[in-house]
Amino acid sequence: MTGAVLFDLDGVLVDSRAAIGASMNHALVSRGHPERDEALLHRYIGPPLFEAFSDLTGEPVGSPEVAALVTAYRERYAVASLRDSLMVEGIEPVLEALGARHRLAVATSKPRAFAVPLLDVLGLSRHFAWIAGPELDSQMEPKAQTVRDALGRVGGPPAVMVGDRSHDIEGARANGIPVIAVAWGIGDADELAAADAFAEAPAELPGAVERLLPGWSATST
Repeated sequence: MTGAVLFDLDGVLVDSRAAIGASMNHALVSRGHPERDEALLHRYIGPPLFEAFSDLTGEPVGSPEVAALVTAYRERYAVASLRDSLMVEGIEPVLEALGARHRLAVATSKPRAFAVPLLDVLGLSRHFAWIAGPELDSQMEPKAQTVRDALGRVGGPPAVMVGDRSHDIEGARANGIPVIAVAWGIGDADELAAADAFAEAPAELPGAVERLLPGWSATST
């Protein structure tokens, strides 16, 4: 095997918009805040949850109110994520192909306590040597730290990150690895302009990995 491929979770492997949007609104309403249009909440998918609720309410990240919102969110999301999240169409054959040639890992800002059960339910855990994510008591683990954890578990670099938000790019850059941005996630073209490659569909990922990981080719064994 040559190198490693790290994947963000929400927006890249899994369509989590329904589960996350509904859980955020549940938390907001339960704490007396106004309900938001779920489409407007999608931009908060990816970055740390404490940061999202701080931005939505104007409360400091470390405030008791933000902590209470996160708790309310997690109580609902623990169930909703396993019921309402969908595997991205076409991603599993890509994981099969890449996993035959590379070490695969997940690097997500979702707490590991939620990421592992979700990937288990969708049948995707078996593809990954490690699923890296912050602990539940971590408020603002930088994506760079999560990526570093994943790399340490799979022996990279050389490695490449597959993501859909600017913080995926920043986390990869901090660890000296290139980034493939995906079109089916949450981030738009402007947000992802700094990526090293762009995949319009999952089937394009192996070719992008081939270009970014030196020493690997489609015929490598």
